[in-house]
Amino acid sequence: MAKATNTELVELLGDKFGEQLFDVSEPYGLLTFSTVKDKVIEVLSFLKENGRINFNFLTDITAVHYPEKEQIAVVYHLHSMVSGIRVRLKVFLNEKDPRIATVTVLWNGANWMERETYDFFGVKFEGHPDLRRILNMDDLGVHPMLRQYPLEDPNRVDKKDEYFGR
Repeated sequence: MAKATNTELVELLGDKFGEQLFDVSEPYGLLTFSTVKDKVIEVLSFLKENGRINFNFLTDITAVHYPEKEQIAVVYHLHSMVSGIRVRLKVFLNEKDPRIATVTVLWNGANWMERETYDFFGVKFEGHPDLRRILNMDDLGVHPMLRQYPLEDPNRVDKKDEYFGR
């Protein structure tokens, strides 16, 4: 099968989903687009099961915190080994209640990726078979990748200017 192009993929997705996909761009040649959280399973199912493109490999699930917008973007990276093309799908959630459907129903490998995203960003994947912390301590009361915390401890004494002649 010939390698699919981003243009063909945009046309295929546009015919199927229309206005439900937005913010389409190609940074560094990687097709990137967004959808709403209610459509994420439908869009990802189409990408996986469509015989023309066949995105059979879920490369990664992660998140990005945008505190100025009060949003968390859940980011899915997919790879079609058959068509030789990659895509990035973003879904923006409200940071006060970041909930989205699990994609473990499509890819079993999403299990630990979703657990890691929950652990670091606090995104709750509804329907996940075992959503609990995977890398941090169970009693850690925060999600460390959220940009809510100071980068340095203000009480550190080894960073005072007087120690450096300033």
